Amino acid sequence: MTPALRSPSRPALRGAALAAGVLLALGSATAFAAELKTNARPIAGRYIVVLKENAARLSSEAAGKARVPNIARALAAGHGAKLLRSYEHALRGFVVDADDRALAKLLADPRVAYVEEDGYADLGATQTGATWGLDRIDQPALPLNGNYIYDTAAANVHAYIVDTGIHPTHSEFVGRLGNGFTAINDGRGTGDCNGHGTHVAGTVAGTTWGVAKSATVHPVRVFGCGNSGSWSDIIAGIDWVRANHVKPAVANMSLGGPATTSVDDATNNLINAGVTVVVAAGNNSADACGYSPARVPNAITVGATQSDDARSWFSNFGGCLDIFAPGTGITSAWWTGNSATGTIDGTSMASPHVAGTAALYLAYSPAASPAAVRNALVANATAGVVSNAGTGSPNLLLYSRFGLFVLTAKSRTTPGAMGDMVTVTIRNDGVQTITSIARTCSGGSFHVWGNGATTLAPGQSASYQCRAAASGSYAWPTVTFTGLRVSNSPFAPAL
Repeated sequence: MTPALRSPSRPALRGAALAAGVLLALGSATAFAAELKTNARPIAGRYIVVLKENAARLSSEAAGKARVPNIARALAAGHGAKLLRSYEHALRGFVVDADDRALAKLLADPRVAYVEEDGYADLGATQTGATWGLDRIDQPALPLNGNYIYDTAAANVHAYIVDTGIHPTHSEFVGRLGNGFTAINDGRGTGDCNGHGTHVAGTVAGTTWGVAKSATVHPVRVFGCGNSGSWSDIIAGIDWVRANHVKPAVANMSLGGPATTSVDDATNNLINAGVTVVVAAGNNSADACGYSPARVPNAITVGATQSDDARSWFSNFGGCLDIFAPGTGITSAWWTGNSATGTIDGTSMASPHVAGTAALYLAYSPAASPAAVRNALVANATAGVVSNAGTGSPNLLLYSRFGLFVLTAKSRTTPGAMGDMVTVTIRNDGVQTITSIARTCSGGSFHVWGNGATTLAPGQSASYQCRAAASGSYAWPTVTFTGLRVSNSPFAPAL
C-alpha cells in the first residue's frame, strides 16, 4: 500500500513561494544568513526584522554602543526598504515595507537574525448579557453570594493595558490614569475609540468594576478603532512598556492571533525585565498553543468560563493555559461616556480578572518575580470546578483572596504513648502576617504550649507543642487574620 503523504500547509506553501520569489529577485541561489518566517494572516509587503545580538559589531560600531534606530536606518536605506519604526527594548529590530529584492538583501545581511511577515492580531469580543465575574473570583465555590470581598486595592501597583487605549475621563479611573503610549497615528493619542481597552482596564482596576480598585492604569494603545491591528504596532507597545514601566508592574494583553515568533520574543523579554504579563488564550475554541502570545510559556495564559463554571464555548484550551477566569457576560467601563458601561464576552475579559488579581498579589509582595506571581495564582486557584475544560487544560479557576493565610505543616509527629509531647512546625505561606495564633490544642483534656510564636509573618516558621492527657483527635492551631477567625487543621494526630 502506498503511504499517504500529508500535503504542505498553506503557510508553508506560501513561505516556499515567497522564498522562491526572493531568490528570483536576487538572480541567484544566494544562501541567506537569516530565516524568513511567514504569518498565517500577513500584511502584504511588510516585515519585522530582528537583529542579531552582535549587530553593533557587524555594523563597524563600538560593541554595544550602536543604537537600533541607527542600524535600522542604515539597513533600510542600504537595501532599498522603507523604514516604519524601530524597537530596542523588548526586541532589537525594526519594521519595513519591502519588495522581494529588498527583502532578499535583508535576509542575506549578516546582522539580521530573522525576518518575519507582519500580520494581523485580533481583539475578539461581542455584546451580551449581565456581569458576575467579580462575585465569582472571591469565593472558591458556587453559588454566588452577591459580594466581592478584597483585602487590598493595590494602590502601589502599576497596570499596563496593551489594547485600544482608555477613555481618559471615565469615572472609573479618576486620579489613577498614568502615562501611556500610542502606536496608532490617528491623532487620538491614547484615547479609546473602540471600547475594548476601556473595558479591560475597568476589569483590571476600575473603581466599580475592577479587581484592583486603586492601581494606576497606563494606556498602551496598539489598536485603532477596529478589532484588528498589526503585530508590529503591538511590539511597539510592548517595547514601550519594557523601557518605561514602574514596578511593581503587571501588563495585560487581551489580544492574539496566529503564532508569531517576534511577538513571542518581545513578550518574553518584557517578562524577563520583571513585568508580570497576563494574556488571553484566544477565542477560537482550539488549542491555545497555536496562537501568540498565548503560547508564551512564561506569560500567564487565561481561558474563559461562564457563570456555571463551564468553559466558555469560544475559549481556547490546552497545555499552554495556566488558569481560567470569568469571561462570558462581563460588564465594565465603556468608551462612549464618562460613566458608560458595556457587557461583552471573550478570553479578553477573562485575562484582566487575572491581571487584577496579580496586582493584588504584587500589592503584598512588590518584589515578587513574574514566575513567583504566576506560581502564587496557580497555587491559590480553585481546582476541579471547571466543566468541559478542554483537552490538556489545567482545571484551575481564579481565586482572588490572597488575604487568607496559607498555613503549611512542615512536620507531623504522632505520639507513641499517652502524655507524649507532640511538636509540629508550621509556616505561613500566605502574603500577610498572621496576627494572632491562639494557644489552644482542641480535642484533649490537657495541653502545655512550648515555645511557639503568637504571630507569623509571610515565609516565617514556628514550632508548636501539645501534651495530651486523653485520647482523641487534636486539631490546632486557631488563627486570627485581619479580623477573620479561621480554624485550620493541617495536622490531627490520633492519640
